[in-house]
Amino acid sequence: MSKNSGKKGRGAIELGGVEFERGAGGEIHQVAGGDVPVLTTQGGVPVADDQNSLRAGQRGPTLMEDQHFREKIFHFDHERIPERVVHARGFGVHGTFETYESLSDITRADIFQRAGEKTDMFVRFSTVAGNKGSADLARDVRGFACRFYTKEGNWDIVGNNIPVFFIQDAIKFPDLIHAAKQEPDRGFPQAQTAHDNFWDFISLTPESINMALWIMSDRTIPRSFRFMEGFGVHTFRMINAEGKSTFVKFHWKPKQGLQSVVWNEALKLNGADPDFHRRDLWDAIQMGDFPEWELGLQLFDEDFAEKFDFDVLDPTKIIPEEEVPIRIVGKMTLNRCVDNFFQETEQVAFQTGNVVPGIDFTNDPLLQGRNFSYLDTQLKRLGGPNFTHIPVNAPRCPFHHFQQDGHMAMHNPKGRANYEPNSWGGEMGGPREAPEKGFTSHAEDVAGEKRRVRSETFADHYSQARQFYLSQTQTEQNHIADAFIFELSKVETPAIRSRIVSHLLNVDEDLAKSVGEGLRLKEMPQPADAARPTRMDLKTSPKLSVLLNGPESFKGRKLGVLVTDGVDADLFKALKSAIEAEGAMFEVVAPMVGGVKASDGSWIEAKQKVDGGPSLLYDAVAVLASKDGAESLTRIAPAKDFVTDAFAHCKFIAYSPDVMTLLEKTGIALDLDKGCMELSAPEDARGFVESCRALRHWEREPKVKPA
Repeated sequence: MSKNSGKKGRGAIELGGVEFERGAGGEIHQVAGGDVPVLTTQGGVPVADDQNSLRAGQRGPTLMEDQHFREKIFHFDHERIPERVVHARGFGVHGTFETYESLSDITRADIFQRAGEKTDMFVRFSTVAGNKGSADLARDVRGFACRFYTKEGNWDIVGNNIPVFFIQDAIKFPDLIHAAKQEPDRGFPQAQTAHDNFWDFISLTPESINMALWIMSDRTIPRSFRFMEGFGVHTFRMINAEGKSTFVKFHWKPKQGLQSVVWNEALKLNGADPDFHRRDLWDAIQMGDFPEWELGLQLFDEDFAEKFDFDVLDPTKIIPEEEVPIRIVGKMTLNRCVDNFFQETEQVAFQTGNVVPGIDFTNDPLLQGRNFSYLDTQLKRLGGPNFTHIPVNAPRCPFHHFQQDGHMAMHNPKGRANYEPNSWGGEMGGPREAPEKGFTSHAEDVAGEKRRVRSETFADHYSQARQFYLSQTQTEQNHIADAFIFELSKVETPAIRSRIVSHLLNVDEDLAKSVGEGLRLKEMPQPADAARPTRMDLKTSPKLSVLLNGPESFKGRKLGVLVTDGVDADLFKALKSAIEAEGAMFEVVAPMVGGVKASDGSWIEAKQKVDGGPSLLYDAVAVLASKDGAESLTRIAPAKDFVTDAFAHCKFIAYSPDVMTLLEKTGIALDLDKGCMELSAPEDARGFVESCRALRHWEREPKVKPA
């Protein structure tokens, strides 16, 4: 029952246990009081009514003297800022880095001087080509940008989940991105490389072929941000206190192991949950399952660089781990989600140029260009040169400089002096240089003619592409061929398809033939003219395979369990207990989100309705149903999709005996394999969970995707 609240035209009401006041027009007002703060304008003026603009009479015109209305609309109209030119869609989280050992013999970087040292971090994962509203599971490189808030300033490793890149010189970056993004005359496709412009560029840029093999692999459809590697891509230098330089490549190794999805699964996931990767990382951190990566260094000297088969300054090449083993030096733990997405994830400004004393650049021509581009792009996106005043971009150590003014300046220097040298002493005089402590570039001998020329040592474009392909398992090689066929089938120009196949002939003849047959080329092209012949003697590298570097347990993964009324309560509890003991997540799916009643009369809450909780969302699935429940599932199309998709995607499937009715209706019963396990008794649950550690039953794939 309403009562007079003391304000004209308002009465107190309750909706779902929350108290409100209702205005004369039926609008809802929430009022401050107790621990509820007072709503104010940006100027701090308390707001009396946030539901109605000021008007002349109850039905008269709105008055422009309404400063609260004007401020609210004015600010809303300007909320958007330009999105990033690349890596627009991203997700950021906070974490810490722990140094395992002192590296003082290698670098004077403060972060690596003391074992056990902990450093705050901010990390942003992203896709490259799509806009902010694109889906998470596009086939794309993933950005893997890491900021260390060290005692000597911010250090950024602005990396990717792939260790090589498309191009060797930054001058081609605009062309690459223009070709990859939407075609300019039509504004599509979005977040896809399966179109003419992209493959036209690749077909005419042989240096991109190694990267093309990587992006057609399962590396570009990761199961989760948590289950992918990160790479610094370029060769950097580490400098010790004596000025000695050591070349270094940075690697992030996930302690959760590597894992990807399959392409059909990715396509469907983009519809089922476009935020799949974001939600996965958010949920894991909120549940306390903090993902961890170890930082590894490939360290080598000038002698190795001279003798190595490829140029260490070429960003389209790797140094195999078998040739230069990775030295693990620390661990990153991501343990806190952002407080506000825009304030932190959207406004963070990573820069390859953010290095600290003891870390330095090399003459990698792509890195040199990135050092300019990543600084320059912030000017328009974040509104001016003072983007380092934004908290997520500001260093956590003391900082002092004479840079002043500009839009949104928050840290102007105090005191009389805003220049140096000056005559003033102490605090009034401001900061001074620190020759012994400050950043010093490596004293490298440089000589040569000023020319637009590329080193001949960059000219081998196929050998490492072949090495990568041959390092994959047969399953992964099949996926690469299928990906090329899918992408090139979307290309409308036959000559472009043929050119790509001509490049693949320089990589592996069987791969090229498989792709050519999949495209039904009328005749195979000749191999593309190569600047350098493909080397056939490079050893394979097992570290390049996802499947050979997977996890040893089901920890951190998720089991989706479809249940019905009358489900065996003991079996359900046993499976839940076994999954949780493994350190994995257990999510209940039901015909209705309200849940089901188990055989013992207990109520089981559901997280997902089967329509919105497809098996795509899970690493493995189980269907536990009573006889009547299983029969009812045969009449629910999404329930049938739940098992057929899981089967087609080679996932492990557990089922209670009565579910055979559903399996027969879907046709799966005729093809049951070792990846499908009947749970006849509670003690069977443990064996199923142990099987799930393999993540996928790849032996099934030839049946569900025949050649």
